[in-house]
Amino acid sequence: MTVYALNLFDVADADEYRAYSRRSPAEVAKHGGRVVALGSFQDAIVGDIEPRQVLILVEWESRDAFDGYCNDPELADLHPHRENGSSKYIWHLFDRLDDLRPVLNR
Repeated sequence: MTVYALNLFDVADADEYRAYSRRSPAEVAKHGGRVVALGSFQDAIVGDIEPRQVLILVEWESRDAFDGYCNDPELADLHPHRENGSSKYIWHLFDRLDDLRPVLNR
């Protein structure tokens, strides 16, 4: 089942995050993911979450594909660039839905 990874964060070290972003798109694709949206914070309309500078939405073929990317030992040198280059990171996974019935009928 397709999952979406919502990434919200602030850039803490541009050089570190740049090092991550140079390599991550190819690695994400290799593991069954694709970036579907990039965004820069504009305005907080409603909500009790502290705003973050950056939004990245990644579509993954499955939870296993996402986990494969996160746990691939060949990427052990890559993930620290994301961790060191960002702060206040929020990373949530969502199941893909065709409509809201699965949520509304719980």
